[in-house]
Amino acid sequence: MKFIDEAKIYVKAGDGGRGCVSFRREKYVPRGGPDGGDGGKGGDVIFEATGALQTLLDLKYRQHHTAERGGHGGGNNRTGRNTPDILIRVPAGTVVKDADTGEVLADLAEAGRRFTVAKGGIGGKGNAFFKTSTNQAPRFSQEGMPGEERTILLELKLLADVGIVGLPNVGKSTFISRVSAARPKIADYPFTTLVPNLGVVRYADDRSFVVADIPGLIRGASEGHGMGIQFLRHIERTEVLLHILDISGEDAASGWERYETVNTELGRFNPSLLKKPQVVAVNKTDLTEVRERLQKEIDTFAAKGIKIHTFSAVTGEGLTAVLHAVAAELEKKREPIQ
Repeated sequence: MKFIDEAKIYVKAGDGGRGCVSFRREKYVPRGGPDGGDGGKGGDVIFEATGALQTLLDLKYRQHHTAERGGHGGGNNRTGRNTPDILIRVPAGTVVKDADTGEVLADLAEAGRRFTVAKGGIGGKGNAFFKTSTNQAPRFSQEGMPGEERTILLELKLLADVGIVGLPNVGKSTFISRVSAARPKIADYPFTTLVPNLGVVRYADDRSFVVADIPGLIRGASEGHGMGIQFLRHIERTEVLLHILDISGEDAASGWERYETVNTELGRFNPSLLKKPQVVAVNKTDLTEVRERLQKEIDTFAAKGIKIHTFSAVTGEGLTAVLHAVAAELEKKREPIQ
């Protein structure tokens, strides 16, 4: 299944039914009064979050959703029928925005949450409604009210506790495959990860957290270079960031320079991401060149008040310590306020 995390759709609630102009016709009743009924209400358009969906794929290819209009009123004071609402199911974590103004209308972060995005028009009154002592035979009725219509932008933000960030090919996918049941594509070239991956990490007998791996960032990602920054929305809800560094290779850039490159792109996308706790870890300690450079990087980060964790996603060395560091930061965020 293709992963689609953004969709633009048009929604139109049902118009209200028109009222009826009618007069009672009965034998031996020469002056029957007005008996035109009211029109029915048009259907609403409602979004509902569900845990059964993981993508906006269906809405990407079905972009128009129109509810039926209400039934028209009839004679003998018959009211038109109210038409059923349209229920559009979206993945939990979907943000509903007005496509024209950018206003956030609803954040459907939990399964079962609903939001009425367009309300159906109410039905018009029939001529029986307008009967008075001075106007006993009204020959007019109301048209139904039009239903609301708007263009909606849907953005899916994955629900995860921890977001993994880093440059391409630092081992984010290998890490998530080692600590969870997720099986992302792994290869020795950049941008192997094309869509976000989720995994559940169990770090104690009854404790776990959800981790999200997103495509790697490069310098200029906020300007569209590489995979861009469109996937960063999936770590906006996370509590902690795991920043993985790779100091191997012929690139002359230091670990600190690579660390700042990623954080610069995070800040350009959303400055609040830089306020999240970050656990910084150097991968590929199984390589000789990494071990030779490691102490210098540890000292550089320590001088700036940042502790470096080390691990090898290939051999598994140090993975437990990294998970404990991430879990410790999560526990701080989860501590109840006294």
